[in-house]
Amino acid sequence: MKLTNNLSREDKKMINSICWRSLNAHCSRVGGQARQMAIGFLWQIMPALNRYYKDQPEKKKEALYRHVQFCNVSNAIYPFLAGLVASMEKENSEVDDFDTSSIVAIKAALMGPLAGIGDSLLFSVVRVIAAGIGISFALQGSILGPILFFLIYNGCTMALRFSLGYVGFISGSSFITNMYQNGTLKILTKCAGILGLIMVGAMTASTVKFTTAISIPIPGGEAVALQSSLDTLFLGLVPLLLTFGCKKLLDKNVNINWIMVGIFVLSLLMAAVHIV
Repeated sequence: MKLTNNLSREDKKMINSICWRSLNAHCSRVGGQARQMAIGFLWQIMPALNRYYKDQPEKKKEALYRHVQFCNVSNAIYPFLAGLVASMEKENSEVDDFDTSSIVAIKAALMGPLAGIGDSLLFSVVRVIAAGIGISFALQGSILGPILFFLIYNGCTMALRFSLGYVGFISGSSFITNMYQNGTLKILTKCAGILGLIMVGAMTASTVKFTTAISIPIPGGEAVALQSSLDTLFLGLVPLLLTFGCKKLLDKNVNINWIMVGIFVLSLLMAAVHIV
């Protein structure tokens, strides 16, 4: 018996709509790096929000705000996350005291792993295999080369897209319901939040760089390199302080564009004194 047999016609229509919308989920970059594909994800799950919050405008407004926060997943893998989120939004529409922070936490925890798995599987495996088959025909002058590449790659991604949409919703609904009833959801939410913070910290350490060529002369001795001292005392201290500073400004509702301009000007000034 197929799992989809337990779904109503309305459920299937909603999931199919979510999967089709995932095709252009990466078209929107409103908000820049701060939001990435958040608006695209919101567009993708709107069929669920419109359905479940039809008579609950306040909860719908909260859900809209929830899903304009940072989000980025491989395009063909998006339906799994969207299906899982849709099942949680359904639970929230039916339970008055549902912990909505769990929706954000689980999204944050799954984004990184799903993006890594999706990119590795689709770009490094499926696309390479499809390209290899297509090139073998193209080198013989056959028009089948580009056609086969297009059909193999897109056929695999479309099959993956729609199957994951159903898997995410079906497993999510029963999974979330059981965990909510036995209290495990709170533990998962806490762990997901911790994992999300670890990912943000790792991203900060790997992308925010600070090095300086400034050295402090010591009379009668060898000059002390400032960068060496900073790395010895607290590796990554300055990038961390810079990140916290930007976060503080965002908390005070400072426009992100002004923050970026400020960082740009600060970078020019620091480069003038050999700090990069």
